[in-house]
Amino acid sequence: MPHHFTDRTDELVALDGLLTGDGEPGAGPSLVVVNGPAGIGKTALVSRWLRTREAAFPDGQLYADLYGHAAEGPADPAEVLGQFLRALGVANPPAGLAEQASLWRSVTAGLRVAVMLDSAFTAAQIRPLLPGGSGTLVVVTSRQRLTGLRLDGAAFFRLDALGPAAGLELLTRGVGAARVAGERTAVEQVVELCAGVPLAVCLAAARLAARPRQPIAALADSLAPDADRLAALEVEGEITVSKALDASYAVLDPRAARLYRVLGALPVPTFDTRTAAAGCAESEQWAERRLDELIEANLVEDIGPDTFRFHDLVRVHARSCAEAHDGEDDRAEALRRVADWCLRTTTAAEQLITPAQFTLPRTYSHPSPLPAPFETEKGALDWLDAHRHHLMALLRTAAGRGWHATAWQLVDAMWPLFLRLRYYDLWVEAHTIGLAAARADGHAEAERQMLNSGAIGLSAAGRVEEAADWYTRSLEAARAAGDVRDEGQARLGLGSCRMAAGRLDEAVRQLDLAVRAWQECGYRRGVALAGILLGETALRRDDPVTAIPLFERARRVLIEVADPHDATRALAFLGRAHAQGGDHALGTGELTEALEAFRASGALHWQARTLEMLGRGAQERGAEAEAGGYLAEARALYEVTSPADARRLE
Repeated sequence: MPHHFTDRTDELVALDGLLTGDGEPGAGPSLVVVNGPAGIGKTALVSRWLRTREAAFPDGQLYADLYGHAAEGPADPAEVLGQFLRALGVANPPAGLAEQASLWRSVTAGLRVAVMLDSAFTAAQIRPLLPGGSGTLVVVTSRQRLTGLRLDGAAFFRLDALGPAAGLELLTRGVGAARVAGERTAVEQVVELCAGVPLAVCLAAARLAARPRQPIAALADSLAPDADRLAALEVEGEITVSKALDASYAVLDPRAARLYRVLGALPVPTFDTRTAAAGCAESEQWAERRLDELIEANLVEDIGPDTFRFHDLVRVHARSCAEAHDGEDDRAEALRRVADWCLRTTTAAEQLITPAQFTLPRTYSHPSPLPAPFETEKGALDWLDAHRHHLMALLRTAAGRGWHATAWQLVDAMWPLFLRLRYYDLWVEAHTIGLAAARADGHAEAERQMLNSGAIGLSAAGRVEEAADWYTRSLEAARAAGDVRDEGQARLGLGSCRMAAGRLDEAVRQLDLAVRAWQECGYRRGVALAGILLGETALRRDDPVTAIPLFERARRVLIEVADPHDATRALAFLGRAHAQGGDHALGTGELTEALEAFRASGALHWQARTLEMLGRGAQERGAEAEAGGYLAEARALYEVTSPADARRLE
């Protein structure tokens, strides 16, 4: 819906007064809850108010939709925190809500930011999202009163229905003063039937604008309440909006009505032109025209470049229309078309971002000719990031409907999203679903793929024992299938887990077995990766003499197989091994070279690791001031990539 329901000048002034308190700086609340019925204009009002206060929050404004009343919601606070931390420069937020919330409070402690939390459901959903420091403002919108937030110092603002004059003004903007003047009595009746709900007034105005010759009295008749429907609806404002939506839907072009129903049945919070086109098996141009019609009818909101959404009440109406007019088979087919398009597009992104990654075959029930919306590696990663909620929703839906092959293939294709952006909770959830789907599909190779990829996520999230269990199951499956390459992958993972736990003898045994397996099948890159871990194990035993040739050989092979990131990792460890062995000049030079390469590639975590190695080397040669500088810089980077490592350095 457009964000101009009405001026709401009095409400804006009241919010200003609420924020300034008694006029003293900082006297007002840092948490404001704006509540009111569905469709009353809470989001529009708060968005406009915050725009007028941009100067008060120079460090920025953040927004999150908490989907309090959406079919797929409410949103997980951990997912929202990850979004916020990334927006503030935290490349790889930690796994786990408690650690994320702690980092969020730390990062915002010295900032002046405003945070809008839209469509909240409970106070418990809000509390982990409250920032630190006195310079922040959080504004929550909700249909619920959320009185539990009084304990958190919240101030409350109730947004009420429009008065008759404001409702008349809003309708007049949509249909024109001349038409209103000609049927004043009917216009006032329409405004009264809209019950002061701005969404209903906007829908009525759009309906009238689309039918310039229709008497306004006819719309008033169609909006008249129905006793049975009044009894059936419970949420404030829904009866009014429902009647307005029925009137708007009734006059849609059949093609736009079809798209409305298809979009209403999708389990995604937003949609774009290609999603709309895929769901209807039509062209992008067809979808653009139909979306324009829905926007003109105030049934769809344009919220950004090629991004659209329903108001949550409109989504409920669209879904009910789909259930009433389309059979289950038709609804399932449209959903399957969208799932297949997302699988195909996600696979295209995977091929751009990680071309060396082994990819299992894909199967499609409804192959789509629509092109991928990106051409570069960065564009592909941006698309994955922007659509991660859609992909997870479609994954859950595919698994729930028994589309097992689609489910595990979608997880397999999402690998670059997890590897590069480290959404740990999504990583683990997706692979848990994918593992069950691969088993249900009877696809043993996919099952091993899910175990290995999922174990990497568990290990990265600090759940090392669980990761080791997944690797062990993968190893057993690989050996039963006689898959030597997968056996090596499982043993590499087990070696990493054992090293992390300090069980170095077991780590070396698993890594030696991985090397043997990969030498047997000629997988040189795997042998080199195992060599890096073997070198790390030797350094932990204070044995740089053993470690140095392992790192040298690994680096040489990784350069030959065009793996620059891992070759730079080998160089960093080689520098640390030389320094640990007493050749500080050579070691510092190699570490500095690796650091510059990691800076060029933006690998923050490995910048921190390299700086820490430089700091340890400086300590060993007695350069305490230099060491302090390196370690302070490393700790600062760890704060945004690995808070546990930052605490370790403290």
